[in-house]
Amino acid sequence: MLKRCPWCGTDPLYVRYHDEEWGVPVFDDRRHFEFLVLESAQAGLSWITILRRREAYCRAYAGFDPEAVAGYNAGKIETMLQDSGLIRNRRKIEASVHNARRFIEIQERFGSFSDYLWRFVDGKPLVGRWRELSEIPASTGLSEAISRDLKQRGFQFLGPVIVYSHLQATGLVNDHLVSCFRFRELICSE
Repeated sequence: MLKRCPWCGTDPLYVRYHDEEWGVPVFDDRRHFEFLVLESAQAGLSWITILRRREAYCRAYAGFDPEAVAGYNAGKIETMLQDSGLIRNRRKIEASVHNARRFIEIQERFGSFSDYLWRFVDGKPLVGRWRELSEIPASTGLSEAISRDLKQRGFQFLGPVIVYSHLQATGLVNDHLVSCFRFRELICSE
């Protein structure tokens, strides 16, 4: 039987996310945009709540195409606020549309959002060597620096905790517990 990080429990959706996605290095901009949208939607909620709504987010956010989302207007935002598949929080939805425009600006400046983000870790995932969930921080100096930089570039609703969650989800940080089978797999895949 595989030993996993205990946060994923036994829900098949959560287990699949843990086993196949969480902590895997992401270099695709659309995927980064997806996680920025989902992580900011998750603020104050459980991640499983967002995972269960992921398909609705994919539809509402044009397959997580930042170019399409950047073109959303007030009418589209109102439509999204009526979508029961989404977390209907006006501030979160408006911020995600606003952030799509900033995301494109970063792509134009750095070549890709991925290039922008990976430069903070010199292109190589940081590895936590945690034995207990209680050891894993909610934010770090790195996530504070990236959050500060994103805010200076006009991003909204992306504080240090949300940014750290993004770094974990997209593999810039490997925070699987050392006892988890994915910890070793991800170390060996580098």
